[in-house]
Amino acid sequence: MDITNWPVVWANYVSIAGFIFLGVLVWLIPKRLIFSGAKSNARWRDVRWWASALILLQLVIYATFAPPAAAETRLYIFDCGTLYLDDVSAFGLSNEETDARVMSVPCYMVEHGGKRLLWDGGLPLSLVGDSRQTLPTGLQTFYPRSLLDQLAMLNLQPEDFDYIAFSHFHFDHIGAANAFADAHLLIQEAEYQAAFVDHEKYPVFDASLYAALTDSPRTLLQGDHDVFGDGVVTLVSAPGHTPGHQVLLVRLPEYGPVLLSGDLYHFSETRSLRRTPVFNTDAEETLRSMDKVEALIAATGATLWIEHVKAQTDALKAAPDYYR
Repeated sequence: MDITNWPVVWANYVSIAGFIFLGVLVWLIPKRLIFSGAKSNARWRDVRWWASALILLQLVIYATFAPPAAAETRLYIFDCGTLYLDDVSAFGLSNEETDARVMSVPCYMVEHGGKRLLWDGGLPLSLVGDSRQTLPTGLQTFYPRSLLDQLAMLNLQPEDFDYIAFSHFHFDHIGAANAFADAHLLIQEAEYQAAFVDHEKYPVFDASLYAALTDSPRTLLQGDHDVFGDGVVTLVSAPGHTPGHQVLLVRLPEYGPVLLSGDLYHFSETRSLRRTPVFNTDAEETLRSMDKVEALIAATGATLWIEHVKAQTDALKAAPDYYR
């Protein structure tokens, strides 16, 4: 057994155990032996009291300088709808290159160190219902239980969230945004400019879905951002799909690092074939973001969760269960 690999905190435990053991031993010494031959039996001469004082001092030192316990991290997944497609050619694939015609729309909650982050807001809450809805574009949706109802199952309300961050501001990622107006918005400056300032230039943005965030506290990012300041949860800038698209890296202590894709990829085939949707704001920038994220996955050993791949999403544990 190589104790050199033990955490430093074990030195404190061993030291405390040693002092307690010695303290017990000295209190087992008969008092008559301690004062045998002594000129007086004053209490200050009793070595047992000195041993107790040393133990108390050691406990005070440990309580003062012991490293804090590591903050627990949990990652929850919520079903925030389903999309049904007839044609995938808009995603840079031919209909023969993939059989996928159904896309999952998950939302995520990260709990870390007593704080909460909502990542992606799912389909619009107006689409919640017991049957499929057909949009004017012909796209069909199904959203049987709202994100808010699923959070209530955990005794949580939107007011319980400290931060919100969205991979981007398309309708299927921003649907519950207005309910979280009190949380601190973490958004790339380029996405803020496009979605809040110049949204009329971008028909893909429906400003009514996030109008309540106009006055929300916010941080405008210009690149990667450490959400909690300890390297556990990182927003990674990955523009191209939209001007300020981002992905999320969560370093879970047991499961291992996970990277949530946003819409960097929509299907497994768009990753393997390096295809970009025709509606991306910048295809070349998307490819550079793919290179960046793939290098990050290789460096961290992260598992990539492609948010819209329904087979992968369905295989994961859903709230109230969680990953840690």
